[in-house]
Amino acid sequence: MFNARLVRTGAILAASAIVATLTGCSAGAPDDSSTIVVSTFPFGVEEMKKAIIDPFEKATGIKVEIDTGSNSERLSKLELNGKNSDIDVMLISDFYAALGQEKGVFQQLDASAVPNLAEIPDFAKDPQFMGPAYSFQLNGTLFNTDKVTPEEAADWAFYGDSANAGRTALPDISVTAGQLTVSGVAEAYGTGAYDIDSALKTMAGWAPNTLQFYTSSTEVTNLLLQGEIVAAPTLSGFATNLVEAGEPIAWTAPSKGRFMATNRAMVPAGAPNLSGAEKFIDYLLSVEAQTASADVVGDLAVNPGATVPKQLTDIVGPAATDPVAAGYKTLDMKTIVANRSDWTNRFAREVSSR
Repeated sequence: MFNARLVRTGAILAASAIVATLTGCSAGAPDDSSTIVVSTFPFGVEEMKKAIIDPFEKATGIKVEIDTGSNSERLSKLELNGKNSDIDVMLISDFYAALGQEKGVFQQLDASAVPNLAEIPDFAKDPQFMGPAYSFQLNGTLFNTDKVTPEEAADWAFYGDSANAGRTALPDISVTAGQLTVSGVAEAYGTGAYDIDSALKTMAGWAPNTLQFYTSSTEVTNLLLQGEIVAAPTLSGFATNLVEAGEPIAWTAPSKGRFMATNRAMVPAGAPNLSGAEKFIDYLLSVEAQTASADVVGDLAVNPGATVPKQLTDIVGPAATDPVAAGYKTLDMKTIVANRSDWTNRFAREVSSR
């Protein structure tokens, strides 16, 4: 018979039969003290289970139930439920982590309870966040190697060249690559990452050349595979499957204006099993978990002791193991959160509608 914790999380299990299968819930499930609920992205769940969840359960005896959904959906749910949420750990992108902090739905992680925090670099334990990064994403250009050279793809000017009219796509500012691109252009053509006026003016000049402003990874990869475009700024992770499949596709970092996003491990305010949450995050940051996640999930590891597979280093080079040394920076999320609505509206008026 289900215990109180599993009754409380029944809505999660009812929402997805796959989740029930992955978490192995049964009539003999353990009590609250040895169960945690981890909220994560809706993709790569089976890979995450293999790389992280199963080994964690085996090592600690703590059972993991999985809740999935988009960043915005899960944050809204957390805000609605407040301290009555069942979630113990939320894996979420940096913008939404910062937004959640502004809304008061996360709590500060106790560093003394997570020894592996000492092993990760400063960008991953940025004090502007209440929880650490467990992976990162690099912004650059995904391009067709039969049509574009790496040197051309690394130059932002490629998108403004009339010779490339109708052959490129740009990310909408609403997606992760969008803000990273805007800030990259702002640094390359203006006074810094938050010079929105220079960025929008520059990108407005590129708009007539742009075939499409994309809003999903599926859109941009399909445009490339179908030959409708030859290049687009996007995250390095989008290149992995395409390169492994033997497509004439590569990814390169911009010569100037290199920015990265992080995925954070956050503890909701009032998490039912705080001790279990801390143990999970500590394991998530371990060399073992980071190595397995890089190999199985394709995440870029934050623990410098992790072994990064060749297929990732082939795509992003030295930045796969040390993004800061490769010139990558993170954005100040307080600035992004404070200006997000205005910048989104301006991007629509001044850039994507042109």
